[in-house]
Amino acid sequence: MTNDQMGVNKPADASAASAAAEAPMPAGGGSRNMANSARAILSGVARWEVLLVIILAVVVWWGTRISPNYIQPDFWNSLNFGASVSGTMEVAIMALAMTPIIIMGDIDLSVESMVGLSGAVLGTLFVAGIPLQLGIPIVLVVGALGGLFNGLLVTRWGLPALVVTLGTLALFRGLCNVVLGTSYVSNFPSNFTAFGFGYVPGTDVPWTLLTFLVLAAVFCAVMHYTWIGRQIFSVGKNKDAARYSGVRVARVRTAMFVVSGMVAAFAGVILALRYNSVRADNGTNLTLVVVTIAVLGGVDINGGKGTIPGVIIAVFTLAALQSALRLAGVSSEYQNVAIGLLLIFSVITPQLARQLRVLVDRIRQSRRRPARDPVPGEVVR
Repeated sequence: MTNDQMGVNKPADASAASAAAEAPMPAGGGSRNMANSARAILSGVARWEVLLVIILAVVVWWGTRISPNYIQPDFWNSLNFGASVSGTMEVAIMALAMTPIIIMGDIDLSVESMVGLSGAVLGTLFVAGIPLQLGIPIVLVVGALGGLFNGLLVTRWGLPALVVTLGTLALFRGLCNVVLGTSYVSNFPSNFTAFGFGYVPGTDVPWTLLTFLVLAAVFCAVMHYTWIGRQIFSVGKNKDAARYSGVRVARVRTAMFVVSGMVAAFAGVILALRYNSVRADNGTNLTLVVVTIAVLGGVDINGGKGTIPGVIIAVFTLAALQSALRLAGVSSEYQNVAIGLLLIFSVITPQLARQLRVLVDRIRQSRRRPARDPVPGEVVR
């Protein structure tokens, strides 16, 4: 919610404006302050994040109606909680890196194939006798190179991100098949697989959830409290204006693609360790869920707007929804239908809100018209 949407309305007619100019403390100042405070409160309530919390509460209520075990007395330390969130942590981590890319007006559709490619490379290195302590950093470098390839094609060659990443989606998946073929690699060391599906000692909170929360804190700090985040938002709002103000637009966009590739590779490592195996089709169909989380979290698909806290809430909303659907006996195919409908809802709702806001502004402007025509030379405020 921008500051200009929360601004103070001026007096509605010329006589009120004249009285406000002549009196040092208008008699109606207190009532106007109360109105402004109420408007600010309503603006906060209307934030997308608040709507997400309401949706999450509705989903949780629906889950309790389906099964009384949906929320247990010790929910945060329950196996149901761990099972609900552990299956979404890979896409949740990728959604964090997808957020700044969409805010800049780009998109990266290749993340699911990078998940598969990173797993394939990790498995090949493991079979070759290279320990995972060395193999995982190599896989992260592979992810960064894949993201760099995307970024250079988009920024240096001026190609649309949608087309480029659609091409690398097929390219990286093809490389998976070249590296692994129809074979698979399994039986990774137990001290590594424990990170993929294990829990924090003394609780049933998955290690992957803790990893996600740490990364979310980092992304939140960078996006909302540093100059890097300000440059990302400025690029998303107007690339030309950002360039004229000194922002190296191409470098920022390329860097975010590199981060996206590296984070997708890290998610591929987590997925491989959680399944304790890698195949060429690892990560298939994850891009839809990643984009859904980002857009459901309030990230404008056209760029320029979005928050990391909104994405975090969207992660838990989607996890709660999938858990409720599983308890209801809904098949995975129909769960994908629900995710698709959720994505459409996430795109349509902000558009409708914008149109409604424009309509309200027009009504307010029509009410602010002066009661009489201005005389020549009069300044109408």
